[in-house]
Amino acid sequence: MESPALSPPLPPVATPASESPAEAPLAMESSVAALLASGKGILAADESLPTIGKRFAALNIPSTEENRQAYRELLFTVPALGEFISGTILFDETIRQTTGRGLSMPDCLTRQGIVPGIKVDKGTIALPGFSGEKATQGLDGLRERLAVYRGLGARFTKWRAVIAIGDGLPTAAGIEANAQALALFAALSQEAGLVPIVEPEVLMDGNHTIARCEAVATATLRTVFATLCDHRVALEAMLLKTAMVLPGKDSPQEAGVEEVAAATLRCLRRAVPAAVPGIVFLSGGQSEVVATGRLNAICRAGGVPWKLSFSFGRALQDTAMRIWKGSPANLAAAQAALRHRAKCNHLAVLGQYSEQAEREGSTR
Repeated sequence: MESPALSPPLPPVATPASESPAEAPLAMESSVAALLASGKGILAADESLPTIGKRFAALNIPSTEENRQAYRELLFTVPALGEFISGTILFDETIRQTTGRGLSMPDCLTRQGIVPGIKVDKGTIALPGFSGEKATQGLDGLRERLAVYRGLGARFTKWRAVIAIGDGLPTAAGIEANAQALALFAALSQEAGLVPIVEPEVLMDGNHTIARCEAVATATLRTVFATLCDHRVALEAMLLKTAMVLPGKDSPQEAGVEEVAAATLRCLRRAVPAAVPGIVFLSGGQSEVVATGRLNAICRAGGVPWKLSFSFGRALQDTAMRIWKGSPANLAAAQAALRHRAKCNHLAVLGQYSEQAEREGSTR
């Protein structure tokens, strides 16, 4: 199932033992440049076991290790995927797996010219004393785990925090708790020579307006970046992964594509330092086509100091998974669907996505 090398391979990943402290910044600079290659984005394939289990269950696919391995191999061996995808975020199970031909998953990606990364947080728990708010786990033992992941081939990391909007939410304490964890994660990642992707996700759940989302996102990002600076995180060697500014999914007030783009860019200009090299948008529960259309509007508007791109999970994978359904007979069609979706988002990053591009090559 492995595809041939269709893009120049990335240089070998050095382990912490073979890389001097002076070389670590150069390695991170190289990783940042590769991740922000023009017109490319990041495939988030880091679903936890419970999450991928739910998605498989909806399609009557048993969530066995064998099926999870086969599905991730399907994703990573799409022919010439590296034309549109610069990096892929892996889950702990996946980074340790091999393809059917015995190639490690990180090596499978590097042969496509795709940078391997790893999700290092361990999910959320209720924030004590703050009903409705959550904190992210995973700092215990992180320094040691990062060294292992580096040895397995990871060149960047990701940590997700979630910020809910509701009656009296979020609180300043809730935002601060998550900002502190994000900053510690980022500092530890850079210490290990790995580029951190910092992801404070403002959730779509609720009936809030787009204006309320913008206010919360702005306050959250300002706190996060102040805390990152307090922890001496090098902003030039990190990426921000963030949600688009949207009304809540239960809001009676809809927002047009251009309104979303304007609110999102206004928020980012007010809260994100220009030193950050790139911002990648998450899909956050939006449908594939809607997420791509909004990404296109944001990138087409431009006029910002950062490179803009995407880091989509479901908005890249959904159709491919539905076509595959756990059957090897559906492999080629599922891979074609993912390639089409990746190409559409590639065009969106360039501000060139259109209905015609959506129709061309569609497998629906």
